[in-house]
Amino acid sequence: MTTPPTPQAPGQITLGTARGRWVVTATVLGSSMAFLDSTVVNVALPTIGRELHTSLAGLQWTVTAYTLTLAGLILLGGSLGDRFGRRRVFLIGVIWFALASAVCGVAPDIGVLVVARAVQGIGGALLTPGSLAIIQSTFAQDDRPRAIGAWSGLGGVAGAVGPFLGGWIVGSIGWRWIFLLNLPLAAAVVLVTVRHVPESRDPDAHGRFDIAGSALTALALAGITEALIEAQSGQPAVVTVSAAVGLAAGTAFVLLERHRGRHPERVPPMLPLSIFRNREFTAINVITFFVYGAMGAVFFLLVLTLQVVAGFSPLEAGLSLLPSTVILLLLSARAGAWAQKLGPRWLMTGGLLTVAIGLLLLTRIGPHASYLADVLPAVAVFGLGLSVTVAPLTATVLASADDRHAGIASGVNNATARAAGLLAVAGLPAVVGLTGDALYSPSQLNSGFHEAMVICAGLMVLAALLAALLIDNDVLRPAGGQQRPEPECLTNCPVGAPPLEPLARMDDPPPADRH
Repeated sequence: MTTPPTPQAPGQITLGTARGRWVVTATVLGSSMAFLDSTVVNVALPTIGRELHTSLAGLQWTVTAYTLTLAGLILLGGSLGDRFGRRRVFLIGVIWFALASAVCGVAPDIGVLVVARAVQGIGGALLTPGSLAIIQSTFAQDDRPRAIGAWSGLGGVAGAVGPFLGGWIVGSIGWRWIFLLNLPLAAAVVLVTVRHVPESRDPDAHGRFDIAGSALTALALAGITEALIEAQSGQPAVVTVSAAVGLAAGTAFVLLERHRGRHPERVPPMLPLSIFRNREFTAINVITFFVYGAMGAVFFLLVLTLQVVAGFSPLEAGLSLLPSTVILLLLSARAGAWAQKLGPRWLMTGGLLTVAIGLLLLTRIGPHASYLADVLPAVAVFGLGLSVTVAPLTATVLASADDRHAGIASGVNNATARAAGLLAVAGLPAVVGLTGDALYSPSQLNSGFHEAMVICAGLMVLAALLAALLIDNDVLRPAGGQQRPEPECLTNCPVGAPPLEPLARMDDPPPADRH
């Protein structure tokens, strides 16, 4: 007697089966754990500053330490999953993230918290690329778009819940539970993943890893970040040495990747520099740098200003950001369709100018600001602009690169966005005079916030100008007139970074040299 075969192997599982739903559950919970942590930490920053008696620089490091290791190692994390098994590396990342979260939750001072956040970022670099890679490699080709849509939609729900959850936790049971709640969530992810997610790997992944390239990337970002943050401390020797180390490491990285690009049979380069010969790909990454740098600074300073200057509670500050997330959730998919019909150039240009208007409206926030009159119009316009910007931007990144470099292109764009946010949070406060104990001076923080919003609006205008001048409006229509598949932008990517995987080409087999 024989039993009918059931789709159990990687690449054969269907979404309508129980196992398919468990796979989506595991990946959504895993990616949401990392995403929720970043959003709720921002809401908790003023409370962390008061309880741990730290300056604004301490809060900057609380944010940037995590982003630093995440941005520096995320491409390596994807390569490790391809080689050693995506489920295995995903599980290691989840457990690593949870253990680091436990240390964050019991940190006695800001120094321990910052170190634990950096370690937490390593776990994020392992689990973040694995989440979507598992979806791509596990589901049958016909079911893959629906599985990605379910993953993306549920991730959007997590994005909407994040600020509210963070505000409630901080205002009720305390900021430490932002990190400690990751422990039971991680346990659930591990249980579901071990029981229901099949292992998969890239059989064509071979050769040595570019560990030196990843280390130089992290060192370059660390040196420049340290220089930018310490620029406000009045210690020129520290700033000079840190900047020199960062620039030297960055230069060494470029030289190393150029050498490895000439001899890929020895060690494949983490970043093939030849990809930047495409002018449009380079331009869209410069635009990404400006856009996500500005957004990183906005989300860092806005929650501080709402609580310290306007007197909002943590819950109220978290809820204040909800309209922009909802607008993104509702309009991002439509913006992808509009980009195909109208072209990405003018849609991105208009969206970025709309974002700039929203940022200028944020300068209305001050002492005793009214949410309905001063905050809601600004975040609504801001969210509207982002919703018609991010999907065309993501689609253009993928369309401007060769098919064989689709995975690398999306990974580079993701790393560019994270690095931009890291450097903006590190450097912009000093530029606008937010140094030392500015966190405890509402008038100083308010003045610096207004100036920062004007600068960020200027960056959006500059990005809009670059989009208008350098983006080919027909880039989403390849030769022959056939349109590329509609991009499914992740609903949470505007806050963190664009997708790591080429979502617009999920029906294609992954190229062997992706990483």
